[in-house]
Amino acid sequence: MQKKQLRREQALEYHSKGRPGKIEVVPTKAAKTQRDLSLAYSPGVAEPCKEIEKNPDDVYKYTAKGNLVAVISNGTAVLGLGDIGPEASKPVMEGKGVLFKIFADIDVFDIEINEKDPEKFVQIVKALEPTFGGINLEDIKAPECFYIENQLRDSLQIPVMHDDQHGTAIISSAALINALELQKKKIDRVKFVINGAGAAAMACAKLYLSLGAKPDHFIMFDKDGVLHKGRTDLDDAKKIFAVDKQDWTLEKAMKDADVFVGLSVGNVVTKEMVKSMAKKPIVFAMANPDPEITYESAIDVRDDIIMATGRSDYPNQVNNVLGFPFIFRGALDVRATQINDAMKLAAVKALAELTKSPVPDIVNMAYNETNIVFGPSYIIPKPLDPRLLSTVAPAVAKAAIQSGVAKMTIEDWDSYAIDLNKRLGLDNQLIRVLGSKARRDPRRLVFAEADNLKILKVAQILYDEEIAYPMLLGNEKKIRGIAASHNIDIDEIPIIDPRSDEQEERRKAFSEIFFKKRQRRGINKYESMKMMRDRNYFGCMMVETGEADGMISGLTKNYPDTIRPAIQVIGTEPGVKKIAGMYLLLTKKGPLFLADTTVNFNPTAEELADITMLVAKEVRNFNLTPRIAMLSYSNFGTSDSPEARLVSEATKIVKQKNPGLIVDGEMQASIALNNKILKENYPFSELVDQEVNTLIFPNLAAGNVAYNLLKEVGGADAIGPILLGLKKPVHVLQLGSSVRSIYNMSLVAVIDAQIKCKSTPGEAAKKSSWWNRPKK
Repeated sequence: MQKKQLRREQALEYHSKGRPGKIEVVPTKAAKTQRDLSLAYSPGVAEPCKEIEKNPDDVYKYTAKGNLVAVISNGTAVLGLGDIGPEASKPVMEGKGVLFKIFADIDVFDIEINEKDPEKFVQIVKALEPTFGGINLEDIKAPECFYIENQLRDSLQIPVMHDDQHGTAIISSAALINALELQKKKIDRVKFVINGAGAAAMACAKLYLSLGAKPDHFIMFDKDGVLHKGRTDLDDAKKIFAVDKQDWTLEKAMKDADVFVGLSVGNVVTKEMVKSMAKKPIVFAMANPDPEITYESAIDVRDDIIMATGRSDYPNQVNNVLGFPFIFRGALDVRATQINDAMKLAAVKALAELTKSPVPDIVNMAYNETNIVFGPSYIIPKPLDPRLLSTVAPAVAKAAIQSGVAKMTIEDWDSYAIDLNKRLGLDNQLIRVLGSKARRDPRRLVFAEADNLKILKVAQILYDEEIAYPMLLGNEKKIRGIAASHNIDIDEIPIIDPRSDEQEERRKAFSEIFFKKRQRRGINKYESMKMMRDRNYFGCMMVETGEADGMISGLTKNYPDTIRPAIQVIGTEPGVKKIAGMYLLLTKKGPLFLADTTVNFNPTAEELADITMLVAKEVRNFNLTPRIAMLSYSNFGTSDSPEARLVSEATKIVKQKNPGLIVDGEMQASIALNNKILKENYPFSELVDQEVNTLIFPNLAAGNVAYNLLKEVGGADAIGPILLGLKKPVHVLQLGSSVRSIYNMSLVAVIDAQIKCKSTPGEAAKKSSWWNRPKK
């Protein structure tokens, strides 16, 4: 399967589909009525203009400047692509803007400048100062990037940072502090070898000096060899690290070195070089995508090594996203005039210290670990750690205040940390966590409706990203025809036609198992054989017999037609009387779990309590604490109607069965989701000062209407329906689901299979002979 080609097609579709690009401008004020428009523009807009004219600092009070960063490039050093020009760099700059927004709630305009002359570039950027609260320089080649950043930093009154330099330096410095501590070495005594002398490498070396390293303990190489005092091409920054002798080679320098830092090209360090290093060596091989030496090769020759790379598939990933969003967040929030060394060092120390504190369950879940702890395989935080924003940003802000570059101060740091966490709901983070967890232990998913373009697109993505092993059910000729006409590569994904002659023996075997299950429940032997031609029954039997780990269906079939085979073939978990349906909605306030939205029409109080318990269990599987509101049109007895009493009684039953569960009701949705009103009017409620994340509806009509309204009118992304109570994973798509929805549902199905189909990581793959056959 040509994964490189797949990535290319998917990347192009991602950027071009719908509205081209990745960012848009969204109004933050109401603009619906004539009065709104008069306030937003003429004549009302004149009033803030006059105030800003009198006091220019009021621009932060009346405009978005204080939360607006410019990501600026001239496209001269874009990724590994080199000088590709400003237009071609724009997708990268937009992508950087996306990261600023999702990790730190910072708004971004990307600006691509058609100018290579560094002085002219500086003048252009200087002229933009009134618009922005900060400037992130990106993908500008060395040595011009040094001059540009220095000139802008010295002349502007807003923070400026070239992330390609300082991002890597900050993250690797945090990793270095912890690695030295674990190896019991002092930074002022260790010997460094640095391969690469570009912008990032020079920034790393300078920051290591700030941490206490000695300049004469460095041997540094660039493309022309060792930096030595006889060279005439070295600038002042590089002369600091020049050595006396010019006969140094990388191999010779590595002997007895304590620390190797690579920011060069892949595969230039050999096993013998690593073997020759001092006891308890530290190797940061950060070239991408191929490190200077692979993780496997390094640990193969040294069991006392601590290693970091730039890759996510190895421990200790040095990833700039651990730094720049949170550094700018802290700088903007105190209106810092620059990002100085004190602020960078504060970020370094905050990251290093965070690594030593207990890791939240949601991070363990994301990386499929039981308990991530500080040690050789964990010397820097994981990118999905939700504590980064409320840890690094305050540290940077405090350093700005203490070093005298902040125009504002923060009095209540506890409230500031809370505000930071409120800036971002858990929705984006939750999907990233689900994707990461699924990828670490992929499972075999059967798609019962594979003769559908959307299903084939998802199958290709799942295979390409190694999130799941798709198995397609349907007519092979038809499926391959659809795939070929839309340039979807499914050559190595198995296609099984339950109706084909080749599957006759399998149908017979499945039929016999099914007949034993249903022979006294209205199914005769002939019918059981006939039903195995149905893709939903066939797929469920694959799951039941262990030939697959989960099934997804329902895109083109009615809901009951998909649920019925699952109940008849797989059945419910022990102790579960009725299954239930739940939706996960990703809202601006964070994830909301809604039930029952698809299965039970008018549950009794006992049944509603059982549904609540099933939902609570599933929410915990997402590593979230369920905080449950039992919904009605009544608030704590304001109505004595049978419907209100039913919800109240269900709440009591839940509390009796699970006293530790955070649950209350009956209550209206508006009360449940507005803690201020709840606290003022019903201070006794268990949900006071709790962020409700689970809504239980009194009946199917209420739940179904609510989730559809939230999805269509409220703009929430919906994942579901997620079936609860089945012994093994079968999940039902909503009619007409989008590719994104099917993909998200697949993530849930894989994680559900990880929980319900107990096996060691990778075992599911080993069971699939088609996956293990030679690849093209």
